[in-house]
Amino acid sequence: MGFEITKRSSNKGIDGELKYVTFACSCSRKSRFVSRNILKLPPTIKTDCKAKVTTSVCSDETWMIRSIELEHNHKLSTPGKVRYFKTNRAIDPHVKRQLEVNDRAGIRPNKSYNSFVVKAGGHDNLSFLEKDCRNYLDKIRRLRLGEGDANAIQKYFLKMHSDNSNFFYTMDLDEEGRLKNVLWADARSSAVYKEFGDVITFDSTYLTNKYDMPFAAFVGVNHHGQSILFGCGLISNEDIETYVWLFNSWLTCIFYRAPMAIIIDQDKAMQKAIEIVFANARHRWCLWHIMKKLPEKLRRYKQYEEIKFALQNIVYDSLTNNDFENRWNHLIEKYNLHSNEWLLGLYDERQRWVPTFLKDTFWAGMSTTQRSESMHAFFDGFVNSKTTLKQFVEQYENALRDKVEKENHADFSSLNSQIPSGA
Repeated sequence: MGFEITKRSSNKGIDGELKYVTFACSCSRKSRFVSRNILKLPPTIKTDCKAKVTTSVCSDETWMIRSIELEHNHKLSTPGKVRYFKTNRAIDPHVKRQLEVNDRAGIRPNKSYNSFVVKAGGHDNLSFLEKDCRNYLDKIRRLRLGEGDANAIQKYFLKMHSDNSNFFYTMDLDEEGRLKNVLWADARSSAVYKEFGDVITFDSTYLTNKYDMPFAAFVGVNHHGQSILFGCGLISNEDIETYVWLFNSWLTCIFYRAPMAIIIDQDKAMQKAIEIVFANARHRWCLWHIMKKLPEKLRRYKQYEEIKFALQNIVYDSLTNNDFENRWNHLIEKYNLHSNEWLLGLYDERQRWVPTFLKDTFWAGMSTTQRSESMHAFFDGFVNSKTTLKQFVEQYENALRDKVEKENHADFSSLNSQIPSGA
Protein backbone atom coordinates (compact mmCIF):
# COMPACT_ATOMS: atom_id res chain seq x y z
CA MET A 1 0.00 0.00 0.00
CA GLY A 2 1.53 3.27 -1.12
CA PHE A 3 -0.39 5.88 0.91
CA GLU A 4 -1.54 6.52 4.46
CA ILE A 5 -5.20 6.43 5.41
CA THR A 6 -7.01 8.89 7.67
CA LYS A 7 -10.61 9.03 8.88
CA ARG A 8 -12.00 12.05 7.00
CA SER A 9 -15.47 12.21 8.54
CA SER A 10 -18.01 10.11 10.41
CA ASN A 11 -21.47 10.30 11.92
CA LYS A 12 -23.15 8.57 14.85
CA GLY A 13 -26.81 7.87 15.45
CA ILE A 14 -28.91 8.63 18.54
CA ASP A 15 -27.72 5.36 20.06
CA GLY A 16 -24.10 6.48 19.76
CA GLU A 17 -23.26 3.89 17.12
CA LEU A 18 -21.44 4.80 13.89
CA LYS A 19 -23.72 5.25 10.86
CA TYR A 20 -21.19 6.15 8.17
CA VAL A 21 -17.45 6.74 7.85
CA THR A 22 -15.31 8.26 5.11
CA PHE A 23 -11.71 7.07 4.88
CA ALA A 24 -9.44 9.27 2.78
CA CYS A 25 -5.84 9.59 1.72
CA SER A 26 -3.77 11.50 4.30
CA CYS A 27 -2.93 14.00 1.53
CA SER A 28 -6.58 15.03 1.25
CA ARG A 29 -7.62 18.66 1.74
CA LYS A 30 -5.43 21.69 1.28
CA SER A 31 -2.81 23.06 3.63
CA ARG A 32 -4.30 25.65 5.99
CA PHE A 33 -0.95 27.23 6.89
CA VAL A 34 -0.66 30.89 5.93
CA SER A 35 2.69 32.70 5.89
CA ARG A 36 3.67 36.17 4.75
CA ASN A 37 7.14 34.92 3.88
CA ILE A 38 6.81 32.85 0.72
CA LEU A 39 10.50 31.96 0.91
CA LYS A 40 10.06 30.08 4.21
CA LEU A 41 6.91 28.06 3.71
CA PRO A 42 6.92 24.88 5.85
CA PRO A 43 6.65 21.53 4.07
CA THR A 44 3.21 19.91 3.90
CA ILE A 45 1.84 16.58 2.74
CA LYS A 46 -1.54 18.09 1.81
CA THR A 47 -2.23 18.05 -1.95
CA ASP A 48 -6.06 18.13 -1.88
CA CYS A 49 -6.05 14.48 -2.97
CA LYS A 50 -9.57 13.20 -3.75
CA ALA A 51 -8.95 9.48 -3.13
CA LYS A 52 -11.48 8.22 -0.58
CA VAL A 53 -13.94 5.49 0.37
CA THR A 54 -17.34 6.23 1.96
CA THR A 55 -19.15 3.45 3.83
CA SER A 56 -22.40 3.28 5.79
CA VAL A 57 -24.18 0.75 7.95
CA CYS A 58 -27.19 -1.11 6.59
CA SER A 59 -30.36 -2.12 8.43
CA ASP A 60 -28.94 -5.59 9.00
CA GLU A 61 -25.87 -3.96 10.66
CA THR A 62 -23.55 -4.86 7.78
CA TRP A 63 -21.38 -2.20 6.16
CA MET A 64 -21.69 -1.20 2.51
CA ILE A 65 -19.36 0.87 0.32
CA ARG A 66 -21.39 3.84 -0.95
CA SER A 67 -18.74 5.58 -3.06
CA ILE A 68 -15.09 5.17 -3.96
CA GLU A 69 -12.43 7.30 -5.61
CA LEU A 70 -9.14 5.55 -6.41
CA GLU A 71 -7.22 8.26 -8.25
CA HIS A 72 -4.46 10.10 -6.38
CA ASN A 73 -2.98 13.43 -7.47
CA HIS A 74 0.47 12.67 -6.05
CA LYS A 75 3.12 9.98 -6.21
CA LEU A 76 2.58 6.92 -4.06
CA SER A 77 5.22 5.64 -1.68
CA THR A 78 7.23 2.58 -2.62
CA PRO A 79 6.73 -0.61 -0.57
CA GLY A 80 10.01 0.01 1.24
CA LYS A 81 8.88 3.44 2.44
CA VAL A 82 5.38 2.71 3.74
CA ARG A 83 6.81 1.77 7.14
CA TYR A 84 7.36 5.50 7.75
CA PHE A 85 3.62 6.16 7.84
CA LYS A 86 2.43 6.81 11.39
CA THR A 87 -0.43 4.33 11.06
CA ASN A 88 2.07 1.58 10.26
CA ARG A 89 4.31 2.28 13.26
CA ALA A 90 3.98 0.79 16.73
CA ILE A 91 6.25 -0.06 19.68
CA ASP A 92 5.55 -3.43 21.26
CA PRO A 93 5.50 -3.87 25.08
CA HIS A 94 8.89 -5.63 25.20
CA VAL A 95 10.60 -2.72 23.45
CA LYS A 96 8.85 -0.24 25.75
CA ARG A 97 10.14 -2.05 28.83
CA GLN A 98 13.67 -2.11 27.42
CA LEU A 99 13.50 1.60 26.61
CA GLU A 100 12.47 2.38 30.19
CA VAL A 101 15.28 0.24 31.64
CA ASN A 102 17.85 1.84 29.34
CA ASP A 103 16.54 5.31 30.16
CA ARG A 104 16.94 4.73 33.90
CA ALA A 105 20.47 3.46 33.21
CA GLY A 106 21.31 6.71 31.42
CA ILE A 107 21.46 5.20 27.92
CA ARG A 108 20.52 7.78 25.29
CA PRO A 109 17.48 7.05 23.05
CA ASN A 110 19.59 6.94 19.88
CA LYS A 111 21.84 4.28 21.45
CA SER A 112 18.83 2.21 22.45
CA TYR A 113 17.32 2.53 18.98
CA ASN A 114 20.57 1.47 17.31
CA SER A 115 20.66 -1.64 19.49
CA PHE A 116 17.14 -2.54 18.30
CA VAL A 117 18.23 -2.00 14.69
CA VAL A 118 21.17 -4.38 15.10
CA LYS A 119 19.05 -6.99 16.87
CA ALA A 120 16.35 -6.83 14.17
CA GLY A 121 18.86 -7.09 11.35
CA GLY A 122 18.21 -3.65 9.89
CA HIS A 123 15.88 -0.65 9.96
CA ASP A 124 13.43 -2.28 7.55
CA ASN A 125 12.62 -4.97 10.11
CA LEU A 126 11.49 -2.52 12.80
CA SER A 127 7.93 -1.26 13.20
CA PHE A 128 9.00 2.05 14.73
CA LEU A 129 11.43 4.94 14.23
CA GLU A 130 13.91 6.61 16.55
CA LYS A 131 11.55 9.53 17.09
CA ASP A 132 8.87 7.08 18.27
CA CYS A 133 11.29 5.96 20.99
CA ARG A 134 11.92 9.57 22.00
CA ASN A 135 8.20 10.38 22.05
CA TYR A 136 7.47 7.34 24.23
CA LEU A 137 10.22 8.25 26.71
CA ASP A 138 8.99 11.85 26.87
CA LYS A 139 5.55 10.52 27.71
CA ILE A 140 6.60 8.19 30.54
CA ARG A 141 8.97 10.79 32.00
CA ARG A 142 6.03 12.96 32.97
CA LEU A 143 5.16 12.75 36.64
CA ARG A 144 3.20 9.59 37.45
CA LEU A 145 0.29 11.32 39.12
CA GLY A 146 -2.48 9.41 40.83
CA GLU A 147 -6.10 10.54 40.91
CA GLY A 148 -6.31 14.02 42.43
CA ASP A 149 -2.53 14.44 42.71
CA ALA A 150 -2.04 17.28 40.21
CA ASN A 151 -5.00 19.19 41.63
CA ALA A 152 -3.76 18.67 45.20
CA ILE A 153 -0.30 20.00 44.34
CA GLN A 154 -1.74 23.10 42.69
CA LYS A 155 -4.13 23.77 45.58
CA TYR A 156 -1.32 23.35 48.10
CA PHE A 157 0.91 25.84 46.28
CA LEU A 158 -1.89 28.39 45.91
CA LYS A 159 -2.79 28.11 49.60
CA MET A 160 0.81 28.48 50.75
CA HIS A 161 1.40 31.48 48.49
CA SER A 162 -1.84 33.05 49.71
CA ASP A 163 -0.74 32.61 53.33
CA ASN A 164 2.73 34.02 52.63
CA SER A 165 3.71 35.77 49.42
CA ASN A 166 7.34 34.69 49.98
CA PHE A 167 6.39 31.08 49.34
CA PHE A 168 8.12 30.17 46.07
CA TYR A 169 6.99 27.60 43.54
CA THR A 170 7.36 26.93 39.84
CA MET A 171 6.00 24.24 37.52
CA ASP A 172 7.48 22.79 34.34
CA LEU A 173 4.89 21.76 31.77
CA ASP A 174 5.27 19.82 28.55
CA GLU A 175 4.07 21.02 25.14
CA GLU A 176 0.57 19.75 25.88
CA GLY A 177 0.35 21.57 29.20
CA ARG A 178 0.85 18.48 31.35
CA LEU A 179 2.91 18.57 34.54
CA LYS A 180 6.53 17.39 34.23
CA ASN A 181 8.45 18.87 37.17
CA VAL A 182 7.75 21.13 40.14
CA LEU A 183 9.95 22.98 42.63
CA TRP A 184 8.93 24.81 45.77
CA ALA A 185 10.38 26.38 48.93
CA ASP A 186 8.43 27.77 51.86
CA ALA A 187 9.18 31.28 53.09
CA ARG A 188 11.24 30.05 56.04
CA SER A 189 13.45 27.87 53.83
CA SER A 190 14.35 30.87 51.71
CA ALA A 191 15.09 32.93 54.82
CA VAL A 192 17.34 30.41 56.58
CA TYR A 193 19.28 29.83 53.36
CA LYS A 194 20.70 33.34 53.76
CA GLU A 195 22.23 32.24 57.08
CA PHE A 196 23.18 28.61 56.40
CA GLY A 197 23.35 28.26 52.61
CA ASP A 198 27.13 28.15 52.14
CA VAL A 199 27.07 24.35 51.93
CA ILE A 200 24.22 22.14 50.74
CA THR A 201 23.60 18.50 50.02
CA PHE A 202 21.40 17.56 47.10
CA ASP A 203 19.58 14.24 47.15
CA SER A 204 17.19 12.75 44.61
CA THR A 205 17.26 9.17 45.88
CA TYR A 206 15.60 9.02 49.30
CA LEU A 207 11.89 9.01 48.56
CA THR A 208 12.49 7.47 45.14
CA ASN A 209 14.23 4.45 46.66
CA LYS A 210 12.09 4.07 49.76
CA TYR A 211 8.67 5.24 48.61
CA ASP A 212 8.90 5.17 44.79
CA MET A 213 8.46 8.94 44.65
CA PRO A 214 10.63 11.15 42.35
CA PHE A 215 11.56 13.58 45.13
CA ALA A 216 14.63 15.85 45.15
CA ALA A 217 15.75 17.95 48.13
CA PHE A 218 18.21 20.75 48.84
CA VAL A 219 19.40 20.24 52.42
CA GLY A 220 21.73 22.18 54.71
CA VAL A 221 22.71 22.24 58.38
CA ASN A 222 21.88 24.88 60.99
CA HIS A 223 23.74 26.17 64.07
CA HIS A 224 22.57 23.15 66.09
CA GLY A 225 23.89 20.68 63.54
CA GLN A 226 20.30 19.86 62.52
CA SER A 227 19.38 19.32 58.90
CA ILE A 228 17.28 22.06 57.31
CA LEU A 229 15.38 22.08 54.05
CA PHE A 230 16.19 24.83 51.53
CA GLY A 231 13.73 23.68 48.88
CA CYS A 232 12.53 20.56 47.15
CA GLY A 233 10.99 19.29 43.97
CA LEU A 234 9.18 16.46 42.26
CA ILE A 235 10.90 15.49 39.02
CA SER A 236 9.83 13.29 36.14
CA ASN A 237 13.28 12.15 35.10
CA GLU A 238 16.87 12.16 36.34
CA ASP A 239 18.64 13.48 33.25
CA ILE A 240 20.79 16.57 32.61
CA GLU A 241 17.94 18.64 31.16
CA THR A 242 15.69 18.02 34.17
CA TYR A 243 18.42 18.75 36.70
CA VAL A 244 19.40 21.97 34.88
CA TRP A 245 15.76 23.11 35.03
CA LEU A 246 15.56 22.22 38.73
CA PHE A 247 18.84 23.93 39.65
CA ASN A 248 18.05 27.07 37.66
CA SER A 249 14.61 27.26 39.25
CA TRP A 250 16.08 26.90 42.73
CA LEU A 251 18.74 29.50 41.91
CA THR A 252 15.92 31.94 41.16
CA CYS A 253 14.31 31.06 44.49
CA ILE A 254 17.50 31.91 46.44
CA PHE A 255 18.04 35.16 44.51
CA TYR A 256 21.02 33.77 42.57
CA ARG A 257 23.20 33.39 45.68
CA ALA A 258 24.69 30.02 44.76
CA PRO A 259 26.20 27.79 47.47
CA MET A 260 29.97 27.55 47.76
CA ALA A 261 30.01 23.76 48.18
CA ILE A 262 27.65 20.93 47.24
CA ILE A 263 27.57 17.27 48.29
CA ILE A 264 26.03 14.88 45.75
CA ASP A 265 26.19 11.21 44.79
CA GLN A 266 28.03 9.88 41.74
CA ASP A 267 25.19 10.52 39.30
CA LYS A 268 26.77 11.78 36.06
CA ALA A 269 23.73 13.74 34.90
CA MET A 270 23.51 15.50 38.26
CA GLN A 271 27.24 16.27 38.19
CA LYS A 272 27.06 17.72 34.67
CA ALA A 273 24.06 19.88 35.56
CA ILE A 274 25.87 21.25 38.62
CA GLU A 275 28.86 22.15 36.46
CA ILE A 276 26.50 24.05 34.15
CA VAL A 277 24.43 25.91 36.76
CA PHE A 278 26.82 26.12 39.74
CA ALA A 279 30.07 26.50 37.83
CA ASN A 280 31.94 28.15 40.73
CA ALA A 281 30.81 25.77 43.47
CA ARG A 282 33.04 22.98 44.79
CA HIS A 283 31.18 19.69 44.68
CA ARG A 284 32.08 16.38 46.23
CA TRP A 285 30.68 12.90 46.12
CA CYS A 286 28.99 11.46 49.17
CA LEU A 287 31.55 9.20 50.83
CA TRP A 288 28.81 7.22 52.53
CA HIS A 289 27.39 6.09 49.19
CA ILE A 290 30.83 5.06 47.96
CA MET A 291 31.80 3.06 51.03
CA LYS A 292 28.40 1.37 51.03
CA LYS A 293 29.31 -0.20 47.68
CA LEU A 294 32.38 -2.04 49.02
CA PRO A 295 30.59 -5.40 49.44
CA GLU A 296 29.06 -5.21 45.96
CA LYS A 297 32.32 -4.28 44.24
CA LEU A 298 34.89 -6.27 46.25
CA ARG A 299 33.22 -9.26 47.88
CA ARG A 300 34.32 -11.59 45.07
CA TYR A 301 37.92 -11.37 46.27
CA LYS A 302 39.04 -14.08 48.72
CA GLN A 303 40.73 -11.50 50.96
CA TYR A 304 37.69 -9.22 50.94
CA GLU A 305 37.66 -8.53 54.70
CA GLU A 306 41.35 -7.56 54.68
CA ILE A 307 40.88 -5.36 51.61
CA LYS A 308 37.85 -3.62 53.11
CA PHE A 309 39.61 -2.94 56.41
CA ALA A 310 42.74 -1.62 54.68
CA LEU A 311 40.70 0.54 52.29
CA GLN A 312 38.72 2.11 55.12
CA ASN A 313 41.95 2.99 56.94
CA ILE A 314 43.45 4.53 53.81
CA VAL A 315 40.38 6.64 53.10
CA TYR A 316 39.68 7.86 56.62
CA ASP A 317 43.18 8.05 58.11
CA SER A 318 45.36 9.48 55.33
CA LEU A 319 46.57 12.92 56.42
CA THR A 320 47.98 14.19 53.13
CA ASN A 321 47.32 13.67 49.44
CA ASN A 322 50.67 11.93 48.97
CA ASP A 323 49.99 9.70 51.95
CA PHE A 324 46.69 8.59 50.42
CA GLU A 325 48.18 7.97 46.98
CA ASN A 326 51.12 5.94 48.32
CA ARG A 327 48.95 3.78 50.57
CA TRP A 328 46.35 3.30 47.81
CA ASN A 329 48.95 2.16 45.27
CA HIS A 330 50.41 -0.23 47.84
CA LEU A 331 46.93 -1.72 48.39
CA ILE A 332 46.42 -2.22 44.65
CA GLU A 333 49.79 -3.97 44.33
CA LYS A 334 49.43 -6.13 47.44
CA TYR A 335 46.02 -7.56 46.52
CA ASN A 336 46.46 -7.44 42.71
CA LEU A 337 43.50 -5.13 42.13
CA HIS A 338 44.80 -3.59 38.88
CA SER A 339 41.86 -4.88 36.84
CA ASN A 340 39.11 -3.57 39.14
CA GLU A 341 37.46 -0.86 37.03
CA TRP A 342 35.49 0.51 39.97
CA LEU A 343 38.60 1.19 42.04
CA LEU A 344 40.43 2.63 39.04
CA GLY A 345 37.56 5.03 38.41
CA LEU A 346 37.47 6.11 42.06
CA TYR A 347 41.20 6.80 42.08
CA ASP A 348 40.94 8.95 38.94
CA GLU A 349 38.26 11.06 40.67
CA ARG A 350 39.87 11.01 44.15
CA GLN A 351 39.70 14.80 44.46
CA ARG A 352 35.88 14.50 44.53
CA TRP A 353 35.49 12.15 47.50
CA VAL A 354 38.68 11.44 49.51
CA PRO A 355 38.64 13.56 52.73
CA THR A 356 42.28 14.66 52.55
CA PHE A 357 41.72 16.15 49.08
CA LEU A 358 38.73 18.15 50.32
CA LYS A 359 39.98 19.61 53.60
CA ASP A 360 40.77 23.00 52.03
CA THR A 361 37.03 23.65 51.52
CA PHE A 362 34.47 24.60 54.18
CA TRP A 363 31.84 21.84 54.48
CA ALA A 364 29.93 23.17 57.53
CA GLY A 365 30.91 20.11 59.54
CA MET A 366 28.56 17.93 57.54
CA SER A 367 29.31 14.23 57.63
CA THR A 368 28.58 12.20 54.54
CA THR A 369 26.07 10.02 56.39
CA GLN A 370 24.19 13.06 57.66
CA ARG A 371 22.81 13.78 54.21
CA SER A 372 20.83 10.58 53.87
CA GLU A 373 20.07 10.33 57.57
CA SER A 374 18.63 13.84 57.56
CA MET A 375 16.10 13.00 54.87
CA HIS A 376 15.11 9.78 56.62
CA ALA A 377 14.61 11.61 59.90
CA PHE A 378 12.75 14.48 58.24
CA PHE A 379 10.02 12.44 56.55
CA ASP A 380 9.80 9.22 58.58
CA GLY A 381 6.52 9.17 60.47
CA PHE A 382 4.81 11.34 57.87
CA VAL A 383 4.98 9.19 54.73
CA ASN A 384 5.07 5.47 54.10
CA SER A 385 5.43 3.04 51.21
CA LYS A 386 1.82 3.61 50.10
CA THR A 387 1.83 7.41 50.31
CA THR A 388 0.55 9.09 47.14
CA LEU A 389 1.80 12.44 45.87
CA LYS A 390 -1.51 13.95 46.96
CA GLN A 391 -0.99 12.69 50.50
CA PHE A 392 2.66 13.73 50.40
CA VAL A 393 1.97 17.41 49.72
CA GLU A 394 -0.58 17.36 52.53
CA GLN A 395 1.90 15.80 54.96
CA TYR A 396 4.83 17.97 53.82
CA GLU A 397 3.63 20.94 55.86
CA ASN A 398 3.23 18.76 58.96
CA ALA A 399 6.77 17.45 58.58
CA LEU A 400 8.04 21.01 58.20
CA ARG A 401 6.26 22.17 61.36
CA ASP A 402 7.76 19.27 63.29
CA LYS A 403 11.23 20.21 62.06
CA VAL A 404 10.78 23.85 63.15
CA GLU A 405 9.56 22.74 66.58
CA LYS A 406 12.69 20.66 67.10
CA GLU A 407 14.87 23.62 66.15
CA ASN A 408 12.98 25.90 68.56
CA HIS A 409 13.48 23.37 71.34
CA ALA A 410 17.21 23.25 70.57
CA ASP A 411 17.33 27.06 70.75
CA PHE A 412 15.60 26.96 74.13
CA SER A 413 17.95 24.29 75.47
CA SER A 414 21.07 26.15 74.39
CA LEU A 415 19.78 29.40 75.91
CA ASN A 416 18.84 27.87 79.24
CA SER A 417 21.77 25.54 79.83
CA GLN A 418 25.52 25.77 79.94
CA ILE A 419 28.53 23.50 79.87
CA PRO A 420 29.82 23.16 83.44
CA SER A 421 33.34 24.42 84.02
CA GLY A 422 35.96 22.13 85.47
CA ALA A 423 36.39 21.99 89.24
